Amino acid sequence: MPHTSEDQDRRQHDGDKPADTHIPQGGMARASALMASGTLISRVLGFIRTALLAVAIGSTALVADVFEKANTIPNVIYMLLAGGMFNVVLVPQLIKAAKRPDRGADYTSRLLTLSVIVLGAFTILLTLAAYPLMVALTKDWTEPMLALGTAFAVWTLPQVFFYGLYAVIGQILNANAKFGWYMWAPVLNNLIAIGVIGSYIVMFGRFTAGTDQAAEWTTQQTVWLAAGHTIGIAAQAVILIWPLMKIGFPIRPKFGWKGMGLRSTGQIAAWTLATMLISNIANLLYMRLISGATASREQMLDGGASVPGEYAANTAQLITVLPHSVFVLSLATVLFNQLARSMDLGRYGRAREIINEGLRLFAIPVMFSMVAVIVLAGPLGRLFGGSAETAHLSGAAIGQLLILLALGMPFRSANFYLMRVFYSAEDARTPMLVHTIIAALCLGCAYGGALVLPNEVLPFLVIGLFSLFHVVQYVLCHMWVVRRWGDYDVRTVVAAYARSGWAAVIAGLAGAAVLWAMGGYSWGFAWQSIPAALVTCAVVGAVMSVVFVLMLRTMRVKEFADVIEPLSRRIPALRRLSR
Repeated sequence: MPHTSEDQDRRQHDGDKPADTHIPQGGMARASALMASGTLISRVLGFIRTALLAVAIGSTALVADVFEKANTIPNVIYMLLAGGMFNVVLVPQLIKAAKRPDRGADYTSRLLTLSVIVLGAFTILLTLAAYPLMVALTKDWTEPMLALGTAFAVWTLPQVFFYGLYAVIGQILNANAKFGWYMWAPVLNNLIAIGVIGSYIVMFGRFTAGTDQAAEWTTQQTVWLAAGHTIGIAAQAVILIWPLMKIGFPIRPKFGWKGMGLRSTGQIAAWTLATMLISNIANLLYMRLISGATASREQMLDGGASVPGEYAANTAQLITVLPHSVFVLSLATVLFNQLARSMDLGRYGRAREIINEGLRLFAIPVMFSMVAVIVLAGPLGRLFGGSAETAHLSGAAIGQLLILLALGMPFRSANFYLMRVFYSAEDARTPMLVHTIIAALCLGCAYGGALVLPNEVLPFLVIGLFSLFHVVQYVLCHMWVVRRWGDYDVRTVVAAYARSGWAAVIAGLAGAAVLWAMGGYSWGFAWQSIPAALVTCAVVGAVMSVVFVLMLRTMRVKEFADVIEPLSRRIPALRRLSR
């Protein structure tokens, strides 16, 4: 690519600054591949951990939901208060400091010292408030349930400190071109968690239906499970200290934080922080409603194995977000730079083309993923249903939530990309307004429904509203994008989704036929065990993939050729598909 005058001006302006020392020696492509591989392996291990946890304590069972609540609160609170501050407010200053003659040694030492003090104090206060937190974030829980949740939370809330430490050290390493450690550290966390759950199963046995789980639960089980997960989060942070010591400049405790640029950076990032605040508070309130199902389930004669709770809801979201993370996020990251440059230069016609291109390219993986999740909802749910006698009912409960979430997948990805359009124009105010409107409407509907519906129905209501309001959010984003930058030829976008959708539906029919033959609709082989469900997903997924590709080629879907053609230059086996 030829150098532009802007690139020349930037080189002249930078002069002899040590900025180049913060570029990875192997290049950004190698660094991106290293980070992506770490993320992928971590996600795979995360799925294994989630499936094992269901074997250990159930999936639609009391302890499963109570532990899920206690173990999720630290992550949400961290994202709410600490994560947003570190990633949005401090990181820009950290990047600037890395270009100073001392490579940011002084700033980094002060930042790390401040972070440790603030995180430590904040974590102590949160841990002391474990019981009030459990009361505020649950619905209709009995005193024994709250007591168990508090016991778990006392051991899990210290994770807030280590989550924050991991984020700060990780961003310091990224600013100094040490990208791999930050993305690979969660692999260690997941390995420890898998070891903790595996040893728990050996020591205390698997979850079995029909027992009074709460009455038989012991302090040893609480400590082993909750403290073990906290050790994993701690290890994820502590392992980063070693590469931190190797970045080439001394880091020591330093006090005095005036002049760190926190006030000015906070003003710039205020809208983004407000967006994160609204989104995470809304998430806590949604999960509070879903927790009501746990209380309701305890009063059912059959144990309520078919009633999904917080574990089931989080697992369903974990599954449906995977295609978005693998396909949409990677494509959007590449296109974002082009969008930002076009916006900066005032080339709005080119910006509209990039918006259109991105949305059309997302159509292929998103529509296939949506249909695949709908067809395989049962076996996918069974993977995380545990091994108890009622595991098929638990898997079916998760599967129902998967279907509801899958219906909103195309709009979720489109929303994500249109939000990036505003950010590319350095507009964080509009995304905040959109999030506020959607959160207010969705929470209003959810809590209004909770007034008249029984608790066991609330997980289906909340998850269904998620998909519905993805549609509403897309309409809002679309209108604001068109009003500000003009029509991005939405008709061709709809056409791309329609073509990909028809191909996906035909592939889905083929997959459903195979699933029927494997007992997917008659509690047969597909439901017998976790390995059986895994084999079913692999076989049906493979059949659907082949049929989908053949249909895309037969229908001559333009977006398919656009994706395959560049890959075929490097992978000869794909050349026939691109013709």
